[in-house]
Amino acid sequence: MPGAIYAEGLVKNFGDVRALDGVDLDVPEGTVLGLLGPNGAGKTTTVRVLTTLLQPDSGRAQVAGIDVLKQPNEVRRSIGLSGQFAAVDELLTGRENLTMVGRLYQMNAKAAKARADELLERFNLADAADRLAKTYSGGMRRRLDLAAALVVSPPVMFMDEPTTGLDPRNRQALWQIIQDLVAGGTTLLLTTQYLEEADHLAHDICVIDHGRVIARGTADQLKAQTGGERVEVVVHERAHIPVGVEVLRGRGVGEVAVEEHTRKLTVPVLGGAKLLADVIRDLDDRGVEIDDIGLRRPTLDDVFISLTGHAAEVAPANGAGATADGKDAAKDAQDPKDSKERAK
Repeated sequence: MPGAIYAEGLVKNFGDVRALDGVDLDVPEGTVLGLLGPNGAGKTTTVRVLTTLLQPDSGRAQVAGIDVLKQPNEVRRSIGLSGQFAAVDELLTGRENLTMVGRLYQMNAKAAKARADELLERFNLADAADRLAKTYSGGMRRRLDLAAALVVSPPVMFMDEPTTGLDPRNRQALWQIIQDLVAGGTTLLLTTQYLEEADHLAHDICVIDHGRVIARGTADQLKAQTGGERVEVVVHERAHIPVGVEVLRGRGVGEVAVEEHTRKLTVPVLGGAKLLADVIRDLDDRGVEIDDIGLRRPTLDDVFISLTGHAAEVAPANGAGATADGKDAAKDAQDPKDSKERAK
């Protein structure tokens, strides 16, 4: 039986750009799927198809057991959506924004106001509740948009890079809110460029690139596929990087990754702590002074680099630099109609 979010063979083209090239997803009820991928990989396009804001060229999808193409209005009544860009009415106060969304969901005035007050408190916006949204900082607008997605308690939530632009304290607070929602039975599809976030929140992870799902599994499963442990070395002098690379290449089982600005060298290895001692001795014999050395398990960053060929790119907080998740994606996401679609 299909999960709370199900997609099969989704294809979407924007002119010559194939944003989706046969995407398949199946998210069990009450779980979090982390959708990872480089900028332009197709993550936002996938979310927009599943939330009825965009029609695929082919394929099918169901959300909460409802056909996305045949019954879009019913799907909208069953979901919450926080898009990649904050969609708030700048000419309304924070409280008025949330109350408006509640009224669009057909809550009575008293209930809508009470829910707005509750969410303003929960998202640390109570002190700014009666200020116009246009006076809010970028992070405050982001929190207000996330609150708007939670005015009702939908069975299925979509969050497209929800913590971009949030400071660490508010990011941690949102993580707790997400965990509380899922504990209550909500199903969540989460796109993110923060790999720590996916590691912390997601039950399963799909990595998407060039419009295709190229890997899926739990964080631990994906890390296991990437290989064994890593030796990380920070050399004391930048001039010693080439020698350090030569030493690690002789002891490792893959390419040496070099971070010039931090003087950090990383290589996958086999052999554990004994090999670490060998590396230290080799570096000492070659006269390479080190500031730090350690042995660690693969991270999701390693998974990402292994699968896509480069590290994840964190989207700018102001939404600039959006790429080919659809040529009109950035323009459409900023359209106030998005917030109204969410509330239908």
